[in-house]
Amino acid sequence: MWRDAAALASGGKLKGAVHVSRGMLEFRADPESPYYNPAFQKDKTVLVYCASGGRSALSGKTLKDLGYRSVFNSGGFKELADGGARHGAGV
Repeated sequence: MWRDAAALASGGKLKGAVHVSRGMLEFRADPESPYYNPAFQKDKTVLVYCASGGRSALSGKTLKDLGYRSVFNSGGFKELADGGARHGAGV
């Protein structure tokens, strides 16, 4: 969910994932923000991932700090995609 634009374009994302860059997370996940994305729901489970797992760990902490209750770091995209979860590039 947190891959940068170049990585997203070249490798895709997991099926059903909502792409949000790390720099925009607070804006997209905060219901009080004019940039809020309603795909973010504090009562739903959120799985975060990035290229290697580092940014997703920071993103998970940020979401917890914003009041999201069920947040899990799924780690790096390559390992997840190698398991068959990849959707199309740029989708």
